[in-house]
Amino acid sequence: MSIYREYDIRGIVPSELNEETVTKIGYCLAGQVDGEYVAVGYDARTHSPELFGYLAAGLNAGGKTVLFMGLVPTPVNYFANYQTFDGKDASASVMITGSHNPSEYNGFKITVGKRPFFGEQIYALGREISQTAMPDNVPEKIIPIDVRARYIDYMAEQFAHLKGLRKKIVYDCGNGAAGVVVPEIFKRLELDTQGLYVEPDGTFPNHHPDPSIEANLADVKAALESDGDIAFAYDGDADRIAVLTHRYNIKGDQMALLFSLGMEKPTVIGEVKCSQVMYDELEKRGANAVMYKTGHSNLKVKMKELSADLACEVSGHIFFADRYFGYDDAIYATLRILELVYKGIDLDAELDALPVTFSTEEIKVKTTEQEKFLIIDRIKELLKNPPADFPKILSVIDVDGVRINFEHGWGLVRASNTTPVLVTRFESTDKALAKMYETKINDLIIKAKKEVTA
Repeated sequence: MSIYREYDIRGIVPSELNEETVTKIGYCLAGQVDGEYVAVGYDARTHSPELFGYLAAGLNAGGKTVLFMGLVPTPVNYFANYQTFDGKDASASVMITGSHNPSEYNGFKITVGKRPFFGEQIYALGREISQTAMPDNVPEKIIPIDVRARYIDYMAEQFAHLKGLRKKIVYDCGNGAAGVVVPEIFKRLELDTQGLYVEPDGTFPNHHPDPSIEANLADVKAALESDGDIAFAYDGDADRIAVLTHRYNIKGDQMALLFSLGMEKPTVIGEVKCSQVMYDELEKRGANAVMYKTGHSNLKVKMKELSADLACEVSGHIFFADRYFGYDDAIYATLRILELVYKGIDLDAELDALPVTFSTEEIKVKTTEQEKFLIIDRIKELLKNPPADFPKILSVIDVDGVRINFEHGWGLVRASNTTPVLVTRFESTDKALAKMYETKINDLIIKAKKEVTA
């Protein structure tokens, strides 16, 4: 059951994801889908085509016809849910991807009826699979579709006004799936670009495809410094982005502030790890700023619930419903950033104008799957009567773990939904206070862990 996660299915090939398991995933998933057609694509990993064969066989056994899109980024897979192919509409889509995980991993991101399939739906699917036997001799029903070309056409048309933008653009596909669409979109828009590691290669020979880790940006930073005006980097399946100027590595919450500049009183959703600066600045501009749970599935559902215009995660998931379909798309976000530049917005100047804060990266505390949520519950209890030397608490937000607001900043502790760790982050207008918040909250974590394991 460990492969069935909060937001997707993910595991090691072939020890966890193999013919038997993946075929049953397809077969049981078919029972959750109304309609005949399920669109399926995969990323650049070496075992993705093999897993596609198993998944398609299971979907066929469950009575579904597979619309096969080949190697595509995850946003292109999502895009297929909003298209018709020779009169055929996908009732669901599955993206076979290990995202930014090491090359031995793979997995499945599932959309049913244009909505993410996640949480209890995935856990229930796992329980069903463990008790399922497969039928024999099922005919193959696979229809190829070219959603990649349609996506490229869409982007080239939507952003035709960027043609000939006089900026030198550097981008790093990290040998991931972005390489099958980004160069062609840039070519169609007649942009001056330099691409790094564009060729898809699921062994990721140049660097790990996770742009949220600073070390993975070394080469694109060097290219930007040498001969570029702005740079972009993508994760393995191109649903997360890094945006770099000569002065900033622009985080997801900062991007949200930039993107909202052209929106009239938007509703913007951020996760609990987002800077307080983002929420405060949005409110100052007359926007409706909403704090919600971490996770791409959570944010997509909340966007629909609130009819929000935009959502973000610090890690670089950016979701647009403004002029788009409401899912996370790093390629679309790239073009929206370039659109801001085209309109004359100085990205560095906008960020310079924001209040100065001192914040940590995500700091992970190892624990176990069994204990992580128990520790969070215990911390909530301890906060009702905190230690005498604990900084003054203004409020506690428990929408996802505990975010403790202090007079000059905040601290967060939440249980990861995908790994056996607690995730912490700290921010203050004063560097020493940020460190103090970290120390005091870590003391609380240690106390909670001891009490849970006693």
